[in-house]
Amino acid sequence: MSRRAETLVAGKPAAGLNDRTLGWLRFMWDKATTDDDWSDLGEPHAWWDRYSVPPMCAFPRFDVAYMGYVLPLMLEATPAWREAYTRIADELIRRYVSFWGAVDWCTLIGPDPGVDRYPPEWLANIPEPLRGRYAMPGWTGNGVEPWGLQPDPVGADGNLFYRGWLNLLLGIRRYVSDEPGEGRPLDITGYQNRQFTWTHKRMAEFISAQFRTRPQGPHCENTKIWPFCVSAAGLGLKLYDALFGTTLHEPFPRWVDYARRHYISLTRTGELDTFAFYYDPVEQRRMSLPGPLVAYDALPCLLYLYPQDREFAAWLYELSMRRLGWNDPDEPLSKLDLDPHQLCTALWMAREVGDTGTEDRIRAIAERDFQPRFFGEENDRFAFWFGYDSTWPRGQLNATMMLTECAGPGAWWRVFNEPQPASASEPVLRGIDYPSIGVRRAQNDMARHVLTIETTAATPSRRGDPTSFTIDRLPGPAEVSITVDGHDWSGWHVTSGNSIQLDLDIGEHQIRIAFPGDGSGERESRA
Repeated sequence: MSRRAETLVAGKPAAGLNDRTLGWLRFMWDKATTDDDWSDLGEPHAWWDRYSVPPMCAFPRFDVAYMGYVLPLMLEATPAWREAYTRIADELIRRYVSFWGAVDWCTLIGPDPGVDRYPPEWLANIPEPLRGRYAMPGWTGNGVEPWGLQPDPVGADGNLFYRGWLNLLLGIRRYVSDEPGEGRPLDITGYQNRQFTWTHKRMAEFISAQFRTRPQGPHCENTKIWPFCVSAAGLGLKLYDALFGTTLHEPFPRWVDYARRHYISLTRTGELDTFAFYYDPVEQRRMSLPGPLVAYDALPCLLYLYPQDREFAAWLYELSMRRLGWNDPDEPLSKLDLDPHQLCTALWMAREVGDTGTEDRIRAIAERDFQPRFFGEENDRFAFWFGYDSTWPRGQLNATMMLTECAGPGAWWRVFNEPQPASASEPVLRGIDYPSIGVRRAQNDMARHVLTIETTAATPSRRGDPTSFTIDRLPGPAEVSITVDGHDWSGWHVTSGNSIQLDLDIGEHQIRIAFPGDGSGERESRA
């Protein structure tokens, strides 16, 4: 079996990144580093997903936010190489704080003038008594009373879905880069291009304070409170605490208690009856989809709830699977109303909780219907097409689906509960010429004093070209021993007191760098 065929086994990541993950990283790099104009005078490139889940999520900001999720998971395979992930995160944040990042808050001002002309599929997301006079989900309504016009997308009473995901994205950037930045000023573009300066720290504190004063949760559009968005905002606080040792996440469990009592109801037989798609505290109405589709209200929250409350998320997952019948081997999935967004989340959650029967059933649907394929001039990018006749793959869908490819079960939970910060004493790679050369694996074994690197030709046409990169933080660099593909390698030299430069060709290589140590770790590991 070829290396590509072996690593294409779906959902079975090897010790390093599989080919699908490397292909998705390659496309992420394209999207992040190709310059486009997100100002009010420009328009994002067409590959940024502002088409999925209209009218709620049909804004490019959601693609930007979701795209960051895989970065800390990829880091599990390459903790000694962070450069590409950091660059991608920086480019995502740069777009997020632009005009197009908050285009809804900056342009959907006041009551919706088309409130009485919504198509039937949008009316299905509005409580029936309010139809014809109530703004659709997605209409932010900046300026409506009692809040009035609030130019700052972060500091507004509403717009939680903007600052909540930005806070999470900033935390992901800190995680993958291991560079302090919580106090660095960040300019946010608001209404009429006004600039508002925030820091990661101040933003997280603001979100936490809102949780403390609003037990029902902060709202997004004026005036909808979405458990989906509240859960994502809570996860950003969870990551902030994990990174900085703070207690800003402390109010979130109280919101979970509130949600259990006010946003969820069960039938007499203990099945899921209602789950708040959203709740409007002004209208005092809770929107919930009817029948089995109520599970579609709950499923999107699981990705965010699971790292914060495993028991609660697993309970919601079981209720949802039973309501849809997706865990029933006697019920063919092909006959159900299958939403790819929901299936992606259910597949990911099934892997997390070890529900292999449901995982296998949904995986079979995904492999058959989601159109996984490599693409690009050199066939080196990868994505799922999900049946859409589009030039570019849908970013929002792929962001969740790729979580099932780029790391094993538990990786997402570990980011927020058992984070692995970079050690200042461990060797790291620098100056990798990505995307000419790619890194499948870069891991230190500090007990044996060995750095293992697996490289690939991220751009196949560059295979065989010479390349060089640096390994920093090596103790006694003159004393290292290096093998490439099992053979002693002399193509390296010391560049400083703790660094070497490694010279080789672009391609698939297994590199082993043994560096000096006192030997105690090796003796202990053998014992």
